[in-house]
Amino acid sequence: MTLGSESRGIGDLPFTPRNAWERPSRRRAEWIVRCWSAHPTSRLTLAPQNALITPPHQRRSAAMAFILLTLLIDILAIGIIIPVLPELIKEFVGGDTSRASWYVGVIGATYSLMQFFFAPVLGALSDRFGRRPVILASLFGLGVDFIVTGLAPTVGWLFVGRIVAGVMGASFSTANAYIADVSTQETRARNFGLVGMMFGLGFIIGPALGGVLGGIHIRLPFFVAAGLSLVNWLYGFFVLPESLPPEKRGSISLAAMNPLGTIARLRNYPMIAGLAVAFMFSSLAQRGLENVWVLSMGYRFGWNEVTNGLTLALVGLMAAIVQGGMVRPTIKRLGERRTAVLGTCVSCLAFLGYGLASQGWMIPCIVVFGSLAGLAGPAIQSLVAGRVSPEEQGKVQGALTSLISLTNIPAPLLFTSGLLGYFTSDRAPFEFPGAPFVFGSLLLAIAVIVLARVFIKFPASGDPVGDPNAIVPADQPPTELDSGDENDAEPTQSPALGST
Repeated sequence: MTLGSESRGIGDLPFTPRNAWERPSRRRAEWIVRCWSAHPTSRLTLAPQNALITPPHQRRSAAMAFILLTLLIDILAIGIIIPVLPELIKEFVGGDTSRASWYVGVIGATYSLMQFFFAPVLGALSDRFGRRPVILASLFGLGVDFIVTGLAPTVGWLFVGRIVAGVMGASFSTANAYIADVSTQETRARNFGLVGMMFGLGFIIGPALGGVLGGIHIRLPFFVAAGLSLVNWLYGFFVLPESLPPEKRGSISLAAMNPLGTIARLRNYPMIAGLAVAFMFSSLAQRGLENVWVLSMGYRFGWNEVTNGLTLALVGLMAAIVQGGMVRPTIKRLGERRTAVLGTCVSCLAFLGYGLASQGWMIPCIVVFGSLAGLAGPAIQSLVAGRVSPEEQGKVQGALTSLISLTNIPAPLLFTSGLLGYFTSDRAPFEFPGAPFVFGSLLLAIAVIVLARVFIKFPASGDPVGDPNAIVPADQPPTELDSGDENDAEPTQSPALGST
């Protein structure tokens, strides 16, 4: 049965089940395959046939449930290794924090470099062939990567593992495009908030579990992560539906897969380009924090894998609460613009607190306050998604991922190899292991200034679709799983108070 055709009952097949079993075995096999493919409840088809007979809002809800569970398992697998990867590197270099910081920075930069080159490739491939195959290939690749990393005998093998992870991890832009495909104007911000909640839940369980498993054996978390990724791949293979119908798919070209070319494409979206600059500074700070957290807290407060894992689990718990329960009412009350500014300001203050904290008990308190920073991300994604046509979602999301990855390349080197490595070495005039967080606070202050300038240049009254900032026609419906119910389609115009 071809994609997009109407589903048929068994009685509509060329021959009935009874006749089928009276025919030669080859015909029986053919009947089984055709019956299974045609049946509306079949899960083994590339596109869910029940999507053709259920209401549009139910199709979108089902697709969101599938992709959210897929993301949760994926993030859980990634979160498991966070508390132990720096410690594994430290073990390879004989326990020297300064030297381990250098390796963590270089390996982190390698990971971001791979994401920079491959995010537009995967985004363009998803626009041409659909989101599902790209997501599935990435899940399988991550499973293989975790196995390679868990078996790594030297630091060199960790580089190999991070290269694979960078290539496969670039698929998060495809996941964002998937969310945009199945969202309407009214549900877009909420759906991206749910994505943030999945990140939070993954980082609640993942780091805590990784810390406990790392206490048993430092390599055990990598194999558990590999198992989760491969189970997630199987789940996605049988359950995850395709979100981009063939008639909505675009063409593919070498230019579309050029990372610098995809970044240059953002010039066609003036407001998005400005917001991307602010997001770039914010991402640079966040990426630096992720790389420096375990080594810095261990050096300053003597935290081990378990303590770091539990603290990161608290980060995830608060993120899940904020992004799962506060995003929608906050955006409804303040608008996307003010929500983005609020979240970025809170993040700036939290980074400053992390850097200046003198006692370990202060960190969880700052984590609770800093969780409000999670309000900014969904507002950013909602505005970006609302100003891009369905066939361009993958390319634009890939361009944003490439831009962020480009800035993330120096982040591990600056924060870990540079600032932490320097201020914990004998070369520094004074010891200041909190320096990376203070530097991150300065970057976030710049992001706030950029946001303010963008919103002044593009006021809320200029946001309606038809403005140069919004290239999606006002009557352009959001992509649905069948994209054939015109009466249920809703415009992709963002709310008037759009934000980053």
